[in-house]
Amino acid sequence: MAMGRPRSFDADKALDEAMEVFWRHGYDGASLAMLTKAMGIKPPSLYAAFGSKEGLLKAALDRYAERRSAHMRYVVAGATAREVAERFLSSIAESHTDPANPPGCLLVQGGLACGEGSENIPFELASRRAQGETELRERFVQAKHDGDLAAEADPAALARFLSTVASGMGVLASSGADRDALREVARVSLGAFPSRDGSGMS
Repeated sequence: MAMGRPRSFDADKALDEAMEVFWRHGYDGASLAMLTKAMGIKPPSLYAAFGSKEGLLKAALDRYAERRSAHMRYVVAGATAREVAERFLSSIAESHTDPANPPGCLLVQGGLACGEGSENIPFELASRRAQGETELRERFVQAKHDGDLAAEADPAALARFLSTVASGMGVLASSGADRDALREVARVSLGAFPSRDGSGMS
């Protein structure tokens, strides 16, 4: 059996370039011409490697998830639930305004203004965002079990709250908000996070 022709491009580098295009322009705004130019390949190579534009997005999201997994390991390693919340929001303020990356969050930016033919893209991105929320919820369940959160605290609601704030910070960053503005959002939001004695949000 004849072996297929080996890929003539660096898949990881190409995915990094595609990720940035999706990040800056969203799924619908990222044309095939933009993607192939950034990746340094021709359309047939894109289809051969990833199957479709949606397949390319999913591969880029997998690559993005590798970055997020390291971030979430740092976040959930916080000694207390409040430290977890502080790490999560402060790192969002830093990462969403990192000049080395497009502003905001790929998981928010990628799904803005999706039109006909790409209706399932926002659901794909939402499911990716939900993974981080699940990790936060599980950490808060443990915190409640350990007595670090009050008995009436709702781990799922706390995780959803932080995830929602993070998404809003991503939108702000993509609209031009600077790091200080995002840090202020993080600071105010932490004021609503419950302390061990149950004060604050419950």
